[in-house]
Amino acid sequence: MRVLLVSCYELGHQPLHLASAAAFLRAADHHVSAVDLSVQQLGEADLDAPELVAIAVPMHTAMRLAVPVARALRARRGPDLRIVLFGLYAPLCGPALEPGLVDAVLGGEYEQALVDVADGNPSPRAVVLDRLHFPLPARDLLPPLNRYTRLLVDGEERLTGYVEATRGCVHRCRHCPVPAVYDGRIRVWQREVLVEDVGRLWQDGMRHLTFGDPDFLNAVPHAMAVARAVHERCPDLTFDITTKVEHILEHHQVVAELRDLGLLFIVSAVESTSPRVLELFAKGHSADDALTALRICRSLGVEMRPSLLPFTPWSTLRDQIELLDLIAGNALIDSVDPVQLSIRLLVPPGSLLLALPEMREHLRGYDPAGFSHLWQHPDPAMDTLQAEIAELVAANADGGVPARSTHAAIRQLTARAAAGQGLRWPDAGRELPPERGAPPRLSEPWFCCAEPTTAQLAGSGVGIA
Repeated sequence: MRVLLVSCYELGHQPLHLASAAAFLRAADHHVSAVDLSVQQLGEADLDAPELVAIAVPMHTAMRLAVPVARALRARRGPDLRIVLFGLYAPLCGPALEPGLVDAVLGGEYEQALVDVADGNPSPRAVVLDRLHFPLPARDLLPPLNRYTRLLVDGEERLTGYVEATRGCVHRCRHCPVPAVYDGRIRVWQREVLVEDVGRLWQDGMRHLTFGDPDFLNAVPHAMAVARAVHERCPDLTFDITTKVEHILEHHQVVAELRDLGLLFIVSAVESTSPRVLELFAKGHSADDALTALRICRSLGVEMRPSLLPFTPWSTLRDQIELLDLIAGNALIDSVDPVQLSIRLLVPPGSLLLALPEMREHLRGYDPAGFSHLWQHPDPAMDTLQAEIAELVAANADGGVPARSTHAAIRQLTARAAAGQGLRWPDAGRELPPERGAPPRLSEPWFCCAEPTTAQLAGSGVGIA
């Protein structure tokens, strides 16, 4: 069968979802082509040849971008074309789409299930958690690494690759979509395949690697075996990981060894300074724990880049002020992408939050266009502030405004909201601390749970005649 794989967005990385799916489909003797709409136009693909189009939706931003693509393809090709959504958000959000738009949704370990669809033997399961043996990803179908995000460090840019040592997560943080699909399970990539993939990426010019696991330290023995093997294969390679605050506290010796193996920075889901929010999210850490983790990382020479979720039904304006002061007071301005300060809680179908009375009391229906249950903050000023910050951040990201300028503007918006409520903020007018030596970061400023920017939305489906 002729199959077209489409990626809309994978955090600025060369799309592993496409490369992995393509390898499985090729091994089953299907003819595969691919297009990545984050750097290409859909019109660059042969849209009339495929019998099956499979669109990757590993995150919220990609799901939002995928819908206009699917609609354009359906309008062009009619009911004879088979369209499949695959990835984490497919089984969560796909069932809410209009009838007839897609023919199947596949989440979890989707690769063999995609092959079954192409073979004409689709599985009835929308979530597949079978243990797979992975062939080498078919990266030859994708644009080269120089089209994607780069590591910015020490005044230079390094081509960056993306792999996953594991999928899923053993934790059940209630706000996260991963447990809604994996339910506390993880699945691993075979080490020898991953190392060979990294070796080929190195030959293609990669000098920095992102391990995109939801939590790299979910399975410490596997993670360390992978990191050691990758370092042995590519001794000069640097890398970054994502892991929970509690894992940094528990495994600081592991972090130290990872540093010796090339670790430059850790993305960690700090989320909030609010004890109530952290408890409702089941995060397993406190704001003080996050600061301790920050100190551990810095003592080891590893940068910590917090991811945040500042706007929830339970977050207060005082929480917002405390979060901004924590960032400024701990020299984190240059380690927090501004988009992190705009994130509003998403409650997709299947979210563990829906079981909480504390969540249900704030719900106001379901938004099929936004793929989230609607909620309203008890303080209208918080909803207004979030909308203002989100608009500012998106416009500045599209316009290339420096991140520090956006941080300053966010503080000004927050100060105005505080003044409107008579809330005292002694440090509201304080200038941002000086830049802290430009800590290492990736050039892609956006985030998986953020709403698409105007420029991203404008790119969806471009080039379809």
